[in-house]
Amino acid sequence: MLTLFLIVMVDLIGFGLYIPLLPFFAEHYDATPFMVGLVMAVYSLGQFIAAPFWGQISDRYGRRPVLMVGMAGAAASYIWLGFADTLWMLFAARAISGIMGGNISAAFAYMADITTRENRAKGMGMVGAAFGLGFIAGPAIGGILAGSDPSNADFQTPAFAAAGLSTIAFILTATVLKESLSIEDRQRAAQAVRVSRFRQIGAALHDPATGRLLLLIFLATFVFAGLESTFAMWSRRTYGWGPEQNGYLFAGFGIMSALIQGGLVGRLTKRFGEKALVMQGAIALAVGVFLIPFSSTLPLLLFAMGSAALGFSIITPALNSLVSLQAKSEEQGATIGVTRSASTLARVGGPAFAGLLFSLLGQDWPYFAGAMIMLVVIGLARNARSHVQDSRDTPPSPPE
Repeated sequence: MLTLFLIVMVDLIGFGLYIPLLPFFAEHYDATPFMVGLVMAVYSLGQFIAAPFWGQISDRYGRRPVLMVGMAGAAASYIWLGFADTLWMLFAARAISGIMGGNISAAFAYMADITTRENRAKGMGMVGAAFGLGFIAGPAIGGILAGSDPSNADFQTPAFAAAGLSTIAFILTATVLKESLSIEDRQRAAQAVRVSRFRQIGAALHDPATGRLLLLIFLATFVFAGLESTFAMWSRRTYGWGPEQNGYLFAGFGIMSALIQGGLVGRLTKRFGEKALVMQGAIALAVGVFLIPFSSTLPLLLFAMGSAALGFSIITPALNSLVSLQAKSEEQGATIGVTRSASTLARVGGPAFAGLLFSLLGQDWPYFAGAMIMLVVIGLARNARSHVQDSRDTPPSPPE
């Protein structure tokens, strides 16, 4: 568990390097806010296309090979990003990075392999904590390397640094990480009938419990992805911030995410259950997104962003755990691939929708719309509580 945590963390530091920089990079080539949203979305579009495929591959051949391919692909895409000198090259580099992003689905499936039902939320929280730590060091390093002036930022050095970190993660996976999926499970997956990703998604939606969970994952991620993709533009116009200031802010809330998902989610789940955490996270995310347009002072902005980060850090592992608990052991990879498809599709639509609102209605409207969507999430979460089981509704696994 610790080995996977360290590998994912190193890889995600490289990914986090560019999160606060991409909007500035795109605007450097005169992209509109809507085009910036599309730049952020194209990575997730590539992931949406490829995620179920990588999930099935990991079920059949193991999690470790997929992790290695994904990290190698990420390193190559960052090198291309470093040499990008036009907007279309920026789009292409991000698209390839998304298509090769099977390592994320494989990491969640790996954790599902090595945890029991009652410890599933804790394990998913550890993967989420690795993401959080990646977003602590990554944005801060990226912001420092790029500089504080949005008009004269260095976009090349962070890209090459990200490529180096993904290469390190690849080497660690190849030399240290052991395969988590048994030969028997791989043989069963190889003999299983293969279905298209759209059939997988359709089958998941046909199941009432899983379908509700996937819709909640989609909507919550849709809102948070819209926040992530537009906040740098909002802060530039409101506070005059550049990559460095945004990098520090994202890093600060990465610390919060890591503490919550790495240390608190497991204990909170045992006390309240996943279903209660979904509701609590949805409320916190709604409050945070709604307050951003009113954040005329730094303390209020920190509170608003902190509430949004808190909410998303709670709701994400809780929903991932609930979906995993509905699946059979030999279908974990495919199920998590479908779950990732739902979240990555939301990361296609969320930035595009938020960027469009930013362009047409003004810089505050992505957050007003996000708050309204979260009210829908809260209502759906209340209705879904009686239709899904969480770890407190099932007997503990027998000792091995």
